[in-house]
Amino acid sequence: MRLPPIVLVTGTDTGVGKTVTTAALASALQAEGRSVAVYKPCQSGAAVGDSDCTEIARLAGPLTAEAGVVLQEPLAPVPAAALDRVALPPLAAHATRVRELASTHDHVLVEGSGGLLVELDHDGGTLADLGRHLGPDAGFVVVARPALGTLNHTALTLEALERRDLAIRGVVLGSWPDDPGVLEHGNRATLGASRPLLGVIPERAADLPPVTFREASAHWLSGAWS
Repeated sequence: MRLPPIVLVTGTDTGVGKTVTTAALASALQAEGRSVAVYKPCQSGAAVGDSDCTEIARLAGPLTAEAGVVLQEPLAPVPAAALDRVALPPLAAHATRVRELASTHDHVLVEGSGGLLVELDHDGGTLADLGRHLGPDAGFVVVARPALGTLNHTALTLEALERRDLAIRGVVLGSWPDDPGVLEHGNRATLGASRPLLGVIPERAADLPPVTFREASAHWLSGAWS
């Protein structure tokens, strides 16, 4: 799989399938014999049972998975931290931990919160800024919806990465419907014509038995090998 040592998984919005995509990437890499760590800088929603690291480990199997900070409310990190009355770690602290994980694993998958420019600290730092901290060993995978509006949202995210000279490794459609229509096929073709399309993750993939999920992940992400 042609992925850099550090992969930052971002999305065009919240709920587009970043966590399931991260789990599929981890599964496919581990199937190739790579050691994988997952790092979530800011995990929100602990009060309602949200834990992306736990979900990724459930789907992908045993791996190193940790969050930089865990927040209670299902909100963006800054307002969630304000309600919890805690200070968010600075981006430099996240970068240091990611580099530590990279020194002992073949790949570190860093899952963002919401979209690319959601603030992760109190100084306005975003996942894009974290990518700058991590330098040339890092590249971005953008997870998008296949539905109406995705072309604009994906183009905006890709443009934001390009304007910051950040490496884009490809796009994943994070929730491919069981019965795609002209719209979904058209969006898939358009996105694939302009960017590397790493693959598509079927909707409700997280409902599959974990062993089935792991076996299917490399097939879903077949574009990551080309």
